[in-house]
Amino acid sequence: MIIFGFRQKVLQLAMATFLCAACGNPAAHALRRAVTKFTLFFVPLFPVNSKYFTQCTFCGATNRVTKAEAEQLRAQASRQVPNSQQYQQDQRQTG
Repeated sequence: MIIFGFRQKVLQLAMATFLCAACGNPAAHALRRAVTKFTLFFVPLFPVNSKYFTQCTFCGATNRVTKAEAEQLRAQASRQVPNSQQYQQDQRQTG
């Protein structure tokens, strides 16, 4: 008897701040990737499907995005992090 199936794992790639399409609030959005893998005897072997989506931290709405859009959001998120760190450093210096 061979036991096979599929298992899905969701990975968080980045956090980006932009205007939510559902609630209209400027909120942080989690960029996530859902990977479905083929399993044999409960061991994940190879990816079958991959989907990217964002989830609003304010209202919880999810929006599916393409791989290219996900890469752009990830780059945008990496540019946002140093700005927030710089703001925190400025606040410490001004006291």
